[in-house]
Amino acid sequence: MIDFSLYLITDRSQVANGHTLYAAVEAALQGGVKAVQLREKDLSPEALLRLAKELRTLTMSHGALLFINDNVDIALAVNADGVHLGEHSEATEIIRAKVGGEMLIGVSTHSKEEIERAAKQGADFVTFGPVYATPSKAKYGKPQGLEKLSEACRNSSIPVFALGGITSERVTEVQQAGASGIALISAIIASSDPCLSAATFTTCS
Repeated sequence: MIDFSLYLITDRSQVANGHTLYAAVEAALQGGVKAVQLREKDLSPEALLRLAKELRTLTMSHGALLFINDNVDIALAVNADGVHLGEHSEATEIIRAKVGGEMLIGVSTHSKEEIERAAKQGADFVTFGPVYATPSKAKYGKPQGLEKLSEACRNSSIPVFALGGITSERVTEVQQAGASGIALISAIIASSDPCLSAATFTTCS
């Protein structure tokens, strides 16, 4: 069951000066974040495992969930709550067979067809975007916009988290479009005060 509405995705390259990723995530958890996806694709398996262990301890101490991006072995090794799959990951049904029924699976999607496929293959939720223009998701093309988000949500049998360029001022319209929650990177990770930024979103989401 997906019982969170704010999904934080890490990117240590965006952490504000003077902060570490660990400190930024800790502050975000203090601000009310209840689910964190560890997404640091450039780390070696050894470095990623060390960081995953640190964040597993941290999220557990705050009663929050930890997802590992695209690395099932590390997700299993640290007893993460879930794994998040991207466009180049193995098929969701293959991952489901590996992790069993207890571990949550999230999938990145950019169309209603991808959402439908993820749901049929056993995903628990999806992210959909980018909804608005954002540098970190520019490679995925033009923003989807609220109309496509609304259509995606209407046709989805599983929760849809809106991703890309979401600010606190845009949360209401994203919710009205049908999103079950929002996924954030820079709005929290790049903030000089991740705790306050997270609290702003948890108040309005």
